Amino acid sequence: MSEMQERLQSEMPTTYDPTVAERKWYGTWIREGYFQAGRRPDAPKYTIVIPPPNVTGMLHIGHALDFTLQDILVRFKRMQGFDALWLPGTDHAGIATQTKVEQKLREEGKSRYDLGREAFLEKVWEWKETYGASIREQWAKMGLSLDYSRERFTLDEGLSKAVREVFVRLYDKGLIYRGKRIINWDPAARTALSDIEVEYKEVNGHLYHLQYPLADGSGHLTVATTRPETMLGDTAVAVHPEDQRYRHLIGRMLRLPIVNREIPIIADEYVEKDFGSGAVKITPAHDPNDFEVGSRHDLPQITVMDESGRMNANAGPYQGMDRFECRKAIVKELQDLGVCIKIEDHVHQVGHSERSGAVVEPYLSTQWFVSMKPLAERAIDNQRSGQGVNFVPDRFEKIYLNWIENVRDWCISRQLWWGHRIPAWYCEACGETHVSREDLTVCPKCGSESLQQDEDVLDTWFSSALWPFSTLGWPNDTEDLKRYYPTDVLVTGYDIIYFWVARMIFTALEFTDRIPFKDVLIHGLVRDAEGRKMSKSLGNGVDPLDVIEQYGADAMRYMISTGSTPGQDLRYRFEKVEQARNFANKIWNASRFALMNLEGFKHEDIDLSGPLSTSDRWILHRFHETARDITRLMENYDFGETGRLLYNFIWDDLCDWYIEFAKLSLYGTDTQAKRSTQSVLAYVLDRTLRLLHPFMPFLTEEIWQHLPHEPGETITLAAWPAYDAAFEAADAVKEMELLMDVIRAVRNIRAEVNVSPGKKIELLLKPTGAAEEGIFARNEEYVRRFCNTSTFTLDAGLTPPDKAMTAVVTGAELYLPLAGLIDIGQEIARLEKELAHLEAEVERVEKKLSNEGYIAKAPAHVVEQERAKGEDYRSKRDKVLARIAELRG
Repeated sequence: MSEMQERLQSEMPTTYDPTVAERKWYGTWIREGYFQAGRRPDAPKYTIVIPPPNVTGMLHIGHALDFTLQDILVRFKRMQGFDALWLPGTDHAGIATQTKVEQKLREEGKSRYDLGREAFLEKVWEWKETYGASIREQWAKMGLSLDYSRERFTLDEGLSKAVREVFVRLYDKGLIYRGKRIINWDPAARTALSDIEVEYKEVNGHLYHLQYPLADGSGHLTVATTRPETMLGDTAVAVHPEDQRYRHLIGRMLRLPIVNREIPIIADEYVEKDFGSGAVKITPAHDPNDFEVGSRHDLPQITVMDESGRMNANAGPYQGMDRFECRKAIVKELQDLGVCIKIEDHVHQVGHSERSGAVVEPYLSTQWFVSMKPLAERAIDNQRSGQGVNFVPDRFEKIYLNWIENVRDWCISRQLWWGHRIPAWYCEACGETHVSREDLTVCPKCGSESLQQDEDVLDTWFSSALWPFSTLGWPNDTEDLKRYYPTDVLVTGYDIIYFWVARMIFTALEFTDRIPFKDVLIHGLVRDAEGRKMSKSLGNGVDPLDVIEQYGADAMRYMISTGSTPGQDLRYRFEKVEQARNFANKIWNASRFALMNLEGFKHEDIDLSGPLSTSDRWILHRFHETARDITRLMENYDFGETGRLLYNFIWDDLCDWYIEFAKLSLYGTDTQAKRSTQSVLAYVLDRTLRLLHPFMPFLTEEIWQHLPHEPGETITLAAWPAYDAAFEAADAVKEMELLMDVIRAVRNIRAEVNVSPGKKIELLLKPTGAAEEGIFARNEEYVRRFCNTSTFTLDAGLTPPDKAMTAVVTGAELYLPLAGLIDIGQEIARLEKELAHLEAEVERVEKKLSNEGYIAKAPAHVVEQERAKGEDYRSKRDKVLARIAELRG
């Protein structure tokens, strides 16, 4: 073995060790600043801002999918010559993070109130620093090409300034207001929630039918409710104004059971007269629809629960009880009173807090709101004018439009301490409310120093909605904002179209007059192998760091990025990651072989202008064809098809065919042919690694550094391969396809008659025309080598031998005389043994299918499977019979 080969082998071990490569190259990439935007100031820009993960804990496999897709796009565009910015950052995640810290305090026997606001926030900042650092470590493990010099956090100084600016501007335009309305209340977290922070789950409950007596004792009205505990806050019963059954009762009074308060019968078109009894109890403080009815009729608003979900003083004897315990007690009392006349089982949708899991309570509360209709109208008009965001897949545009067309005002205040504190101050002296960009210490109206800032903070999504432009310096007119905004693509899951995507579009149009991103690439969820959503309760979650430790980052990235199409869920299967790891090993081994045969070969030695073999021209054609198709697919975000093309080209065309064909030249005595093949091998392998680099960055960098490539420090900045029509070689493709068909046919025959690849055989080839004969003549060496022939006969006038295995391919007939292949007697004996087995199986199936009892009892699909088995066994039996007859002559 040469000194060069020994050195290369020592540099490239027999097997690829992902851990070593990952540690080495990520540190190098960061140290050298390869990921920092601005290195190419004259190039076109390409921008992605990362969907900021919450600083609540470790990243999951869904994050790995989302981030990998973004990294693939950024690396692709960087290699295409763009000035690419991928801006990283994290979200403070108000409710989620505060809940985590409060849980930790509870374990210590403390609450946030024991610490006080300032000390508690210090604890949360400590949490943020710990988990923010952990997230950065995980990003590094995944190989993400982020520009850390521009990293942002939703509570950093710059973003806080942007949040206040937006709040003040919307308030001044009348689009932010403070009011008393029904909101979604989380009794566990003791905070308001927006509509889209509520998850509706199907619950087995009950429908309670109650009789409310008329105050004069002349009769009663029947109402139905799923929440009888709220009846204590009823202030009316409504009927439809055109309902003939009740028109004479409108304006009369009912006596509310238990509390004996008199409430009116009112008429309102909200009531569906043909549904149920046609009479509806109205509880303005505990139901959003009832609130609207109550507002129209100037009804009292009686709240019967406190912020923790316990009954308050208005609940009379039930004060202090948990709302669900109260439900049981009140139903029993109503039954004792004889006014609960029926209880039905009832399956209905019940809102739960997305964060705490508690059953959400519709609750009358004073909160801050954003008036959404004006913002939505602009977004709708922009989308319908053709100037809007491009959704991929486009079906998600309809989902987006449907939501914003029916959008409700957004409750943005949260009863938390962790977050952007609402920039509103209340003057105790004059009663005025002041909203300000700067902290106030003196009332602008009366000069009093008796100012109190609002205790609440803003919904996390309020600051996240500004992410595409606040992270680039807005409201200041920064160089980054001018250069990199609007961004090019947002990559996100379909589960936060409402939470985040729509709100970013609203705010961007309002404050920048531009859409925040050109494309929105929607991906699905990562589910387990059975298609179930991953969850702690099922114990089926996957930690991406565990996958990386076992299989390497590249294998994980390749599997999750190429395993589905846009918008579709991905099923995570470990065997698929194993296949990706095997793919990486295949590339490693092929590259080691190439390098061992490029002894002393430099980039300057690459010469593709001289005479090239059929296989050389074919692989150059196939590479450029593949590069063209992959570029198109990447531009269209079709990573699944990209992965398939890459896999097929590398595994089949390059490794299984070209490298095997190349050995003839590399090991031969023709110096010119060897030099040409070395040139092609170096050229194609270099550029193939570039195509693969966005998916497998560590493996490709490790191999690329050993190749005789053009000047350049890193594959991350190497030029993306462009299609070159000069390498088109349709004639070489036709020749190779014919040669490969013949080789496959011979291999199939060997497998059919159990002849090992190492045994030499006699091959007779009958081409269909002169062109085909010329192809085989020019490439005879390939045929002899890969069919492993003892003798090879090429003859257009060939008379087929009597006893031979035959195959027909496009352009030729081929024959393998049996005498040279097998012992005919032994083969007949083997086939007869197989025949006996098949006949037994045919008899077994036919007996089963003739049994009427079996046919009657067995499921239809099972019977159909048995019929299919019978057909298969008969077909195989007939083929074996024919083969035996052929051998006996």
